[in-house]
Amino acid sequence: MFMRYMASRISWLVLTAGLLGLTDLLILFEQGFRVEFTSLLYLNALYLIVFSLFLVWRYKKETRYIAAISELQNSMTSDWYESLPEPDNELDRAISEILNEASRQFKRKLAQMKEAQLIENDFTASWIHEVKTPLTAMKLIMDAQQGNPEMRRLETEWLRIHLLVDRQLHLTRLPALESDYVLERVSVQRLAAEEIREMAPWCMEKNLAVSLEGNDAIVVTDRKWCRFIIRQLLTNAIKYSPSGKALIFKTDVTETMHVSLDLIDEGPGIRPHDLPRIFDKGFTGENGRIHNAATGLGLYLAQTVADKIGITLHVLPGQPQGTTMRMIFTDPNTFETLRSGQEKHIPL
Repeated sequence: MFMRYMASRISWLVLTAGLLGLTDLLILFEQGFRVEFTSLLYLNALYLIVFSLFLVWRYKKETRYIAAISELQNSMTSDWYESLPEPDNELDRAISEILNEASRQFKRKLAQMKEAQLIENDFTASWIHEVKTPLTAMKLIMDAQQGNPEMRRLETEWLRIHLLVDRQLHLTRLPALESDYVLERVSVQRLAAEEIREMAPWCMEKNLAVSLEGNDAIVVTDRKWCRFIIRQLLTNAIKYSPSGKALIFKTDVTETMHVSLDLIDEGPGIRPHDLPRIFDKGFTGENGRIHNAATGLGLYLAQTVADKIGITLHVLPGQPQGTTMRMIFTDPNTFETLRSGQEKHIPL
């Protein structure tokens, strides 16, 4: 900071040196005016000391406001403008007015963006609820004609539309997940079984066998959002599994005494170079490019929700074939700290 200040005041230094040199020349060459050399040195030293004190005083006075602004770069908060000191000169006041106007403009634009996003989310949620009505009617018609073999194929396509609509609905609710979060004790295998039943028409179309292995376990989590994570993993497993293969849900307890749920498929697997990016938004990977229907959102949303509700989600590495997605129900939960009193009311 000091070197930058000195560089900005280089004109002061040049002017001071010039005036001091001019004074010395006038004293030395002025006829009839004699000054001892030691007195001349004393005069120069006194002049430089006074100027140095003045420079230090001005440095502290003029850089106080700039230093406060620089500190805000390391700890920028939403109310950063209120942390600024009161300006004590016209230059600092001008800077303060510019920052104030920039802050007001930023807040206005941010408010406009939030309003537009809320309108878009409300429109999307409204559209989703509206489209659920004809989907429900289609489901009732298909259930009434189970004997028709064409209904099975139609039910599979209906399921895919239903999954897309459901994913979009959860995507709309994701920013407000904290307000839609309810802790309860649930069976891990029961959550998996509920999703298996939802996906049954798709599994039957691809002739996929789905089984549950391991001992059941009870965890404390949010049922709806946990099922959403399982749904995304199961959707991916079904999509990339060849016909006639098997899917296995396996529950276990890790070495750290946390409950884990593995989803094992016999698909093509994930290439090692794709593993670090599979949870990135929009990343489809090598297999996704083969399947044009891949969007790169399923695993991203699953990871985002998992992080929010205290579930660790990762892929087991080093598999020669197939993929094993593991969910670990860690403790404490992300929101348990914020909602410490809620656990006392968890139904048994």
